Amino acid sequence: MKKWLSVLTALIVLLMGMILPASASIAPQAPDTSAFKLGDDILLEKYSHLIDGKRIGLITNQTGVNSNGVSMVDVLASYPGASLTALYSPEHGLDGKAKAGAYVTSYTHPTLKIPVYSLYGTTRMPTPAMLKNVDVLVFDMQDIGARSYTFMSTMNYCMVAAQKAGIPIVILDRPNPLGGTIVDGPVLEDKFKTFVGVDNLPMSHGMTAGELAYFFNRKIKANLSVVPMEGYTRNMIFQDTGLKWVQSSPLMPNMQSVFGYNATGLGEGTGIFQDGPFSWIGGKGIDSKKYAALLNGAKLPGVTFVAEKRGSSGGVQLKITNYRTFNPARTGIYALAYAHKLNNFKVPRSGKEIVMFDKIMGTDKIGQYLLQGLTPQQIEAKYASGLKKFKEERKNYLLYQ
Repeated sequence: MKKWLSVLTALIVLLMGMILPASASIAPQAPDTSAFKLGDDILLEKYSHLIDGKRIGLITNQTGVNSNGVSMVDVLASYPGASLTALYSPEHGLDGKAKAGAYVTSYTHPTLKIPVYSLYGTTRMPTPAMLKNVDVLVFDMQDIGARSYTFMSTMNYCMVAAQKAGIPIVILDRPNPLGGTIVDGPVLEDKFKTFVGVDNLPMSHGMTAGELAYFFNRKIKANLSVVPMEGYTRNMIFQDTGLKWVQSSPLMPNMQSVFGYNATGLGEGTGIFQDGPFSWIGGKGIDSKKYAALLNGAKLPGVTFVAEKRGSSGGVQLKITNYRTFNPARTGIYALAYAHKLNNFKVPRSGKEIVMFDKIMGTDKIGQYLLQGLTPQQIEAKYASGLKKFKEERKNYLLYQ
């Protein structure tokens, strides 16, 4: 009897498994991160020849840690095969605590007794004096995947300095947190190249630090080496890597802020501002409910918008529902265009000096389109050809499938 009961139970379980919807019974499988390694994880293991016997200048900050959370400052300082002789820090400083745009001073490292040169103070590029005791530059820093975030600008300027000084530069590759498949936003025009945007990239470029270095080097011609990641594919977002997010700057505490940066932070000088950080967007004269209705009506992938006032300003809270399909730059263009539709904010215009709005956009055309009253769909169509051209060009510099 017990035997037949067991058989009957097994048949019921089998039948239930066949008729129960997969979505109701099977949880998403966690990505396998056992094979994933950062460039800095394998530098000494497989690429030590790039630094052996040399004096190293390390360009880094608090994000430059390996998969175990150990700073590359400590790793290279204790490596007997080379000498760490200088450190270089980007915007926000070596510890990432300085506010956006705040100048950072150079100083001597308290324990290593080596110079920590600020590349966001009196200079943005290492000077010859800063490189006099260096045989090779090594770059290890976590970016957020947005053109206007300045860490990759620092990498670009260091590549230029290395080329001028005749010394090699090594990039320890790291993932693009947004992934490598979604590429969007207007492509920066030459006229608008500044430290906020150093090359002809769209707002969201979908490239890793190493891939960007190869892209930059088509013009710089530095003696460049990239230590690639292992176990990384283009469709991986940061959450797939198994890494712990290290806050990259004061307003980048988590993935919501990283993904929300391009979506909510494009309104410099318009009165349209972000909050949260980078999880809310709005401004004075905005009707929150109408704003949410416009944005939700656009059916942008991976996000919904909840009407929410902040003080006297109307706006929306972004609720990212799918980080894989969410398109930050496209969302940002829509958010800006619909805000202008509702409150007709004054669009900043460049004259002899390029205004920050155009620096972030990489063009003055978006401002012109807003003044013309174009819909976000029409604005997208305007920059589509430049974006398509970039997507074709970037194929020459991609390291991962």
